Amino acid sequence: MNVSPSASLALESRPSFRRLLRSLGLDPLLLVLLVLVSAAGLVVLYTAGDGAGSLVLRQAVRLFLGFGVLVAVAQVPVGYYRFVAPWFYALTIVLLGLVFFVGERTLGAVRWINFGVVRVQPGEIAQLALPLLLVWLLSSSPDPPRGGRLLAAAGLIALPAGLIALEPDLGTAVLVVAIGLVVLFLAGLSWRWIAAGILGLLASAPVAWRFMHRYQRERILVFLHPSRDPLGAGYHIIQSQIAIGSGGLLGGGWMHGSQAYLNFLPEQTTDFIFAVLAEEFGFLGTLVLILLYLAVVFRILWLAQRASDRFSRLLGASIAALIFLYAFVNMAMVSGLLPVVGEPLPFVSFGGSSIVTLLAGCGAVMGLDARRSHLDHHL
Repeated sequence: MNVSPSASLALESRPSFRRLLRSLGLDPLLLVLLVLVSAAGLVVLYTAGDGAGSLVLRQAVRLFLGFGVLVAVAQVPVGYYRFVAPWFYALTIVLLGLVFFVGERTLGAVRWINFGVVRVQPGEIAQLALPLLLVWLLSSSPDPPRGGRLLAAAGLIALPAGLIALEPDLGTAVLVVAIGLVVLFLAGLSWRWIAAGILGLLASAPVAWRFMHRYQRERILVFLHPSRDPLGAGYHIIQSQIAIGSGGLLGGGWMHGSQAYLNFLPEQTTDFIFAVLAEEFGFLGTLVLILLYLAVVFRILWLAQRASDRFSRLLGASIAALIFLYAFVNMAMVSGLLPVVGEPLPFVSFGGSSIVTLLAGCGAVMGLDARRSHLDHHL
């Protein structure tokens, strides 16, 4: 059978492009999945921002920066992660402390540091720095964490979580604790110990309630009874549920969401962008996005289980858990299944810190797998 020159060139270019990605330490399938989720985010962001091209352009620049960081991190040898883990964690703690002195106040909270060229949210960075350090601490022994190592891990979790809660940013603080517990579980800690810790936290809820800000208490009360303050604290979740419900099976169509277009939906480009997606693309649209997230998580888990050392396996599984928690918490919050905590939808919500942090984590997983594949090739 004769093959045309153009078809022959296309066939030859495919494997060469794949080899190029592999030479850069990139996993082609995971990269494609991340690009698809990010592209979907740009599409939804355009309509959530009332067709503001400048908003989409700014997000595209952040994604470009994030994917650049992904490629750079993928080149890093695994030994470097072990070396940098304590220093990265220490730098994150310093940044969390600096927030209280030089941070910018937004909506009553101080979470950002403006370095002129870039604004950084240290709380987002902590969600990568903490699991990296815990993996470094716990991967040196195949035994489940006990005694001193367990106490040290608990302190390492409590320090950033406490600083973030004081900003105040209770949602991010809870996520930091959650990812810390996930790493402990992956390292072999019995679920009974984790359950006991969670029960202990719940038992201390009355004490924590006294130290909560008024708006945080209102969010919890509104979660339990959304109709108690429909024009105040309950407004966000009520409008979000209206948007999700009005989407139906197929949605109203792109740029045809009344809740977003008429500005009934608050924070529609950031925390509540999932409601915009549900209103315009319906159940099927949200299902596609959920399946893409699951594909990303399972691909990372597949890459992690291929790793030849415990450190790489734990780190990969921790990154997968982090992305899953991000997506789950945001979707559950927007749907009214969890209190409103102000967490972005990964790779979709407008913002830079979470995008760069999560893409850096994905780059680390790709790099770890590339080092393993390179080693297998030479054995």
